[in-house]
Formats: sequence, C-alpha cells, structure tokens
Amino acid sequence: MPIDLRPDLAALLERLARTTDAVRTEAAARRHAKGHRTARENLADLVDPGSFVEYGQLAVAAQRKRRDYEDLQVNTAADGVITGVATINRDQFGEDRARAAVVVYDYSVLAGTQGFFHHKKLDRILGLAEEWELPVVMYTEGGGGRPGDTDVTTAIAWLDLTTFAVWARLSGLVPRIAVNNGYCFAGNAVLFGCADITIATRKSWIGMAGPAMIEGGGLGVFKPTEIGPIEVQEKNGVVDMVAEDEAHATALAKKCMGYFQGVLDNWRCADQNALRDMVPENRRRSYPVRRIIETLADEDSFLELRPAYGRSVVTGFMRLEGRPVGLLANDCMYKAGAVDADSGDKASRFVQLCDAYGLPIVSLTDTPGFMVGPESEAEASVRHLSRLFVAGSNATVPIVAIFLRRGYGLGAMAMVGGGFHEPVYAAAWPTGEFGSMGLEGAVKLGFKKELEAVEDEAERGKLYERLLAMAYEMGKAIEAAAHLEIDAVIDPADTRKVILRALSSASERKIPRDKRGRFVDTW
Repeated sequence: MPIDLRPDLAALLERLARTTDAVRTEAAARRHAKGHRTARENLADLVDPGSFVEYGQLAVAAQRKRRDYEDLQVNTAADGVITGVATINRDQFGEDRARAAVVVYDYSVLAGTQGFFHHKKLDRILGLAEEWELPVVMYTEGGGGRPGDTDVTTAIAWLDLTTFAVWARLSGLVPRIAVNNGYCFAGNAVLFGCADITIATRKSWIGMAGPAMIEGGGLGVFKPTEIGPIEVQEKNGVVDMVAEDEAHATALAKKCMGYFQGVLDNWRCADQNALRDMVPENRRRSYPVRRIIETLADEDSFLELRPAYGRSVVTGFMRLEGRPVGLLANDCMYKAGAVDADSGDKASRFVQLCDAYGLPIVSLTDTPGFMVGPESEAEASVRHLSRLFVAGSNATVPIVAIFLRRGYGLGAMAMVGGGFHEPVYAAAWPTGEFGSMGLEGAVKLGFKKELEAVEDEAERGKLYERLLAMAYEMGKAIEAAAHLEIDAVIDPADTRKVILRALSSASERKIPRDKRGRFVDTW
C-alpha cells in the first residue's frame, strides 16, 4: 500500500481487502482443498472484466456482541453473500443487453447461511433488479437460515422477510438463473427452486431442509450427502442442467443468459440436405431426434433442459441464423414419444418460460399421443397433461409446428399449442402421418367386427394389414395438407428457412400483455 495515502483512505482499502481471497487465504485454501472455487473466483468468471459494482461489501454478520469485530470482518466478510450489478456477455450482445444483477453465496462464511444483514443485501439487489428489470444470476450454495445473529433483539421468528417474495415476484419479469455447487438447503434451496433455469454441479445436494432441521423435527439423523443428491434431483426435474464443476456451471449460465439477450451475428449450420434421410422410411423404426435438432440448429447452439426428466419430450434452446428460439420435440426412442405426466409438466412449464421472455417456440412433433392406461392415470395424467393445453393456448409468442412423422390425437394437439391451427405455421415432412389416434389402434377399434368375423388367423392378419395400409394412405401428410388440416408439406432440407420465414412474418405477440401476466410455475 502506498505510504502517502491519507489515513482514512488507507483504512478503507485495508477494510475492503479483508473481504478478498488475498487476505482470506485460509478460507480460500479450504475451498480449493475440496476442489471448489471461492465465491469471488466464480464471480470473476461470470461477469465481464471491470464491470462489477458491488453492494454491501463492508457488511459483517450481526454478531458483534459475541465475536471480535476484526474477526467478523475477515471470517464473516460481506455477511456471506456478494451482491452487485455487472455485465455478462457484453462482447456478444453489447452493453445495454448485457446488464445483469449478480448474487453469489459464500459458503466459506458461516456455511453460506442467511443472516440479518445478508437478507438486507439480498432485498436491496433484488429490489433494484425489479426496478431496473435486470436479469439475475444467483449462486445458491448454503445452509439456509442462521440462528446465531445475536445483535438483533427485536425479532422473534424472522418470518417477516421480503427476500423470498421479491425473488419469486421477478418470475416473468426478468430471467433468473440459479447455479449451485455443494450443499443447498432450506432457504437457499427455495431460492434455487424458484429460479427460471436451475444449474447444479455433480457435487450438489439440494433439499428443503438440512440435517439439523430434519433431526430437530424428529425425522432421523442423516448426513448432508444423503439429502437431495444430484442423482435424485436430476431425475425428478429439480435441476435443468447438470454441470461437471463450477467452471462448467458458470459457462452454462453465461450461454443460457445469451438466449435472453438477443441475436448473434456470427453463426454456422450443418448441411441441411442431411435432414432428408433422418426419419427412417420404415415408419415403425425409431430414430435419435437430437441428431435432427443439432442438424437443424446453428452449430453448438442447442442447449437441452431436464434431459433425464420427462424423457419423451425434449425441451431446450437453440438458434436459427443467430436468432434464439425455444425447442420442443418428441423423443420416439422413449415411450415412442408419447407425452406422459412428467413430460407434460416439463413441456408446459417450458412453454410458459419461453412466453414470459419472448422466445418463439419450434415444435418438432412425432407422437402417438398422450400416454394412457391405469399406470398413467395413477400419475395424475388428467391434471398434468391438461396443463399443456393451458400453457400452449395462452402463449403469446409465435409457435411453428413441424411434424416429423406422427401427429396423433390430443397429444399432438397439445405439442403445438392446443390445436393444429394454433401455430403461425404448421408443416409436415413427407414422412408425416395423422389421425385421431394411432393407426394400429384405430384399425383394431374401427374394424373390430370385420376382423372378428374372419375366423382364419392368417386371413385375419392379412385383412388387418390391408386396412392398416388404407388408413396409412388416408392419413399421409399430403392428404392432411390437401384437406387443410395442416398448412403445408415441405422438403426437410428447407425446414430452417421455412421456420425463419414463418417467424419473420408473424407478429412478436399475438396480443398485448403485461410482462408479469403469463409465467406461472406449473409445479
């Protein structure tokens, strides 16, 4: 430190230094020993260099009555949470579109717990995010509420907080991305779960209560690693994306933020002629739909959400000539692409997310319909699947439907906004086929008497195949287009330009609406 500094400035610089990794070396070493990064290392990786303006850096835990003040300045630096405003992806999208609010929990401070001044800092930055309409990226690692803030003598249960309500109220106003590594329990888990996009590392444990609260409630003694491991939270849809580590999670957060920031000028795509052969000629054969998505999208632009949950429907973001869009697709390699309770919830929430933040939706449909049967009904399918109609029909962003193959029944209608004329454009590839239900089932039900009248099993089989072939001919995409049930049949190689032309012709919004008025979490 220069020797000619005024004493007051020197005192300030020394005090600020106590919040940094350069002074908090023991805390940083403990993080590194576990293979983790410090909060300030995550912050530096997330934001553009030189852009971060910090709020409340000098705060300490409200424990002056029980601990030495200088000890608090180092060991409870910033009261366990770094808050501020910055830019993210400025070089790609420009200063104005890159503006964001940032919250980074510091687990090295009292296990990332939420204290008195900690909450005041959160309320301040979230209030500014609401007022200035700033996207928010939040790192959520921490153990929930903190009981040890002894300086506060006028509180009983501390339930008159505004933090959680303000954070939840940002839903539909600004994109909110939550990133977690390590333990995330109680209040921290609520913040994580309320976010629009959730990213967690493979070393994450996320639960509505930590070990102490569970034990205190008389529910047994558990290790932190037994509560909400990533293997569980990935499969049940709590986590949108699983990252290998904090560096990967931060890269995913920045990429995800970009879809809400605008169009990229530089893009490349694969040879679109390859799409012509990606759906097999044999209509009974499955195929990898992600290969179609990655060919259709700009190179390295497809980012999938919740791949291990609701697996019969694929959701994610991609770009077409640099333009960001939301992507829905059926995965015929899982449950034949039938929409079940989990995939219905997943799809409806994703439609609402895209609608809230103005992302058009492309639906690549190939489904035999909704999943049916006693087991499906035991999963509350009527409630879950009906929500997809509500979400789709109320979406105000353009939807473009491309039928890759099967478009059967209510499930196909739900995949494209509630009906085949809800999209701004509904086209099929030549492999498209349509019906009120799967062709095999339609023939068996519709011609039950005729089939039962044929006693010889071989002859009955031949009759069934003839009837099925007739049904297939009647349900071909060309016939559906000729009867105006869809708008067109297209060369698969033209899919990109068809989608882009449809989107450029459509208005950004079908009806005016308040930014707050659409996104309601379907959980």
